[in-house]
Amino acid sequence: MLQHVPHWLGHLLQGVRAGADKLVIAGAGLVGDAPHLALSSPAFADGGRLPIRFTGDGDGVSPPLGWGEPPAGTAGFCLVVEDPDAPTPSPLVHAVVWAIPADARRLAEGAIAPDGSGRSGQDVGRNSFRGEGWLPPDPPTGHGPHSYAFQLFALSALPDLPADPGRAEVVEAMADRVLASGLLIGTYSRGEERPVGPAVLAPA
Repeated sequence: MLQHVPHWLGHLLQGVRAGADKLVIAGAGLVGDAPHLALSSPAFADGGRLPIRFTGDGDGVSPPLGWGEPPAGTAGFCLVVEDPDAPTPSPLVHAVVWAIPADARRLAEGAIAPDGSGRSGQDVGRNSFRGEGWLPPDPPTGHGPHSYAFQLFALSALPDLPADPGRAEVVEAMADRVLASGLLIGTYSRGEERPVGPAVLAPA
């Protein structure tokens, strides 16, 4: 995975990033004037650093999430987690959770895990490595801070999708169905404090 990229190469690629304009929530016409849906986590603040437990350097479990009341008529929710700072043509997809029940207001720690054909009325889909579940953040060493965009959508309808849907299938299914959306950013980086020269000793 990306943690194996050497520090010098990660530093060289610092300017190569997919771009926040390619996030699902930024897609033309998908959200429009839909109201804001409050999305938060008890594990980290918006814009704060993700605890190591939720990354490739720790246990690699998904963080807990919670959200507020959605608009009337919400049939369910969809969560997509992407890294727009990945040195790839498109944001790296870390999680897709489809058909979260309309009465749900949280996802527990570790809830984004392989579930086969779905459980509890929701379906954990495919990440960018084509595996089910949570793809733990593992940015290249020396590439700088990465932002992990947790994007939650309240939907007016949940059309049928194949088991374990991917990003493209979910985005297509959400067209004209988004009633509200929420965004929560967590950050993570590797090797940013590594010394780049000899230590300077203070005068005796």
